[in-house]
Amino acid sequence: MGNGVREGQVDFKQQDVEPVPSTHLPSEENQEKKKVLNSLMSGALAGAVAKTAVAPLDRTKIMFQVSSKRFSAKEAYRLIYRTYLNEGFWSLWRGNSATMVRVIPYAAIQFCAHEEYKQLLGSYYGFQGKALTPFPRFIAGSLAGTTAAMLTYPLDMVRARMAVTPKEMYSNIVHVFIRISREEGLKTLYRGFTPTILGVIPYAGLSFFTYETLKKLHADHSGKLQPSPPERLLFGACAGLIGQSASYPLDVVRRRMQTAGVMGHTYSSILLTMQEIIREEGLIRGLYKGLSMNWVKGPIAVGISFTTFDLTQILLRKLQHSTNVER
Repeated sequence: MGNGVREGQVDFKQQDVEPVPSTHLPSEENQEKKKVLNSLMSGALAGAVAKTAVAPLDRTKIMFQVSSKRFSAKEAYRLIYRTYLNEGFWSLWRGNSATMVRVIPYAAIQFCAHEEYKQLLGSYYGFQGKALTPFPRFIAGSLAGTTAAMLTYPLDMVRARMAVTPKEMYSNIVHVFIRISREEGLKTLYRGFTPTILGVIPYAGLSFFTYETLKKLHADHSGKLQPSPPERLLFGACAGLIGQSASYPLDVVRRRMQTAGVMGHTYSSILLTMQEIIREEGLIRGLYKGLSMNWVKGPIAVGISFTTFDLTQILLRKLQHSTNVER
């Protein structure tokens, strides 16, 4: 067979055969652009679907985080019910428009950045085309979350303000930006930024790490290349549970600092904010207030997010493949 191949190569060289023009083949640059665009679109959809699904629980959690009221499942239910009676059903999604304005670019950037960081770290550590080892897997997730948080933070501040204030105070997203800038200064848009980044590092790192690890373990033990949608939801739920539990106290601190201007507090630093919360409400009841709700909301949101991203990626690849075949 070796001789047959060599003879075929000689015959090919002896004939004047025009090589296939490179323009007919998709360039690496175009492929990379498509990959990035797919990641951005999939991430945007994943974030929008996940956050909309849990918006009422998210708003309720924020309202407890920024107040000194004691949290319980019963009190959370009462708050949701009172909000429904006094302000109507759709008020449970108040602030969700601001959430969408933030979460769509945030999720798009985070998922896309994660894919790119995985590729970069894979090249650096020599794992190109293979699953990363645990430490690079954690670093890729942390860097992705940090990148997204840095680029979209003011939108998170606006969303928190809209969630805890009556609709008469802020009529829309633009109004929030104008009033905060005029009355409290532009620097206020980045209040709580440090605890956000400190919280994002373990949250995003552990979330992506857990999800990717569970997918790899599944592939190793089941022999299947891809998990089913219910399995993806379960892996995402585990990722959300671990990631949010690890970073939750910093999430409480971040919300207190973001809403200080409208809640009558003056929180100047992370440590002072933590000290005041612990002094007034206690360590567990203060810094972990609403965590039990997060154990319901978080796994659902993260599970939906990861599953939506993966399935959208698969769908977009199939559509592109079928388009290329038709051409």
